[in-house]
Amino acid sequence: MTDRPPELDHDALRGRAAEALRHWPAPAQQPALLKYRENAIFRIALADGTPAVLRLHRAGYHDEAALRSELDWMTALRLGGLPVPSPVPAGDGRALVRLAANGQFGEQHVDVVSWVEGDQLGQSGVPLAQSPERQAEIFFQLGAAMARMHNLADAWQPPRHFQRPSWDVDGLLGERPVWGRFWDCAGVVPTRAPLLRDLRQRLLRAVENAEVKALDYGLIHADLVRENVLVTETGVSFIDFDDAGYGFRLFDLATTLLKNRLEPHYATIERALIAGYRSQRELPEAAVSLLPLFLVLRSLTYIGWNSERPEMPGAAERLARTVEESLELAGRLDRGP
Repeated sequence: MTDRPPELDHDALRGRAAEALRHWPAPAQQPALLKYRENAIFRIALADGTPAVLRLHRAGYHDEAALRSELDWMTALRLGGLPVPSPVPAGDGRALVRLAANGQFGEQHVDVVSWVEGDQLGQSGVPLAQSPERQAEIFFQLGAAMARMHNLADAWQPPRHFQRPSWDVDGLLGERPVWGRFWDCAGVVPTRAPLLRDLRQRLLRAVENAEVKALDYGLIHADLVRENVLVTETGVSFIDFDDAGYGFRLFDLATTLLKNRLEPHYATIERALIAGYRSQRELPEAAVSLLPLFLVLRSLTYIGWNSERPEMPGAAERLARTVEESLELAGRLDRGP
C-alpha cells in the first residue's frame, strides 16, 4: 500500500509543513515527507538539531478535542516509562496549533512530537525479514509492551476533556462503526453484501454471548500493525496513536496478529505475543479463545476504511481482497481451529 495518495502535490504539502514549522523553535529547513495517508508526516530538526516529527492532521478526521486527547495519552504513557512519542511544545507553549485555510488547504491542525528511534518491524504484504528465533523475541517484547500500555492506561485518570473513538460493539458492529458500515458501503460487489450483512448479525450474537471476563476493555492503541512498531536491539516502541481510543484489549492483539497470519511461522508469532502479554498482565484462556473472532472483527474494519478512500492507488483491488479475506476468516469460525 502506498503511503502517498495523489490528491495533493508533495511540494504543496512541504510548503504547508514549512508554514506550520514557523510556530516551533526550529531553523529554516525543508521538512522531509515520511508518510502521507490519514495525515502528512514529516521529519524535521529542532533548534538543537534533535530530530522530531511534524504531523499535518487530515481535516475533518479528528476534532481538536480528540487530537489534544491523543497527545495527553501519549504524554501519560511516556511518563509511565513506555517509549512512545511525546508532544514538543510550540514557541508559545501550545501542543497543538490550528493553521488557517489558504488557497490549497482548509483549516487544519498541526503538532510536533518527539522522534522515536528504531526500525519498523516490517511492511504490510512483505514477508518478515527476521529469523524465526528473532521473530519470537520481538513478538514477546511486543506483547509485553502492549500489556504495559494497557496497565498504564488503567492506572491513568484522563482529563475531563478527554475524547477518543470507541472501538466497542457499536464502534465495530453498530449502525455507525468507526470506519464505516462494512456490510453496506460503496465498492462491495452485490454478491458479497448479503454475506456481510449476515456475518454482522452472527458476530453481534457471538460478542453478546462471550464471557464478560474475556472482554477486557479500556484505552487501546488500535493500530499496532508492523509499520507502527519500531524495533531496536533492546526492545520495541509504539508510534502513530492516531486511531487510539477505548476498546477491547483483544482488538490490539488481533490487530497485530492479523497482518502476520500468512507468515510461515505464524504459530510461533502468536504464542510469543500471548506469552509476552501474560508476562505483564492477565490474559485468561477465555480471552485467547476469542482471538479468531477478533481477527474477523479487525479485518472487517478495513472494508469500510478502503471504501471511504477510493482515491488511494489500488483501492478497489484492496477492498475486494479485504472482503474475501474477512469472509474466509469468518468461515474458520464455523470450522473451528
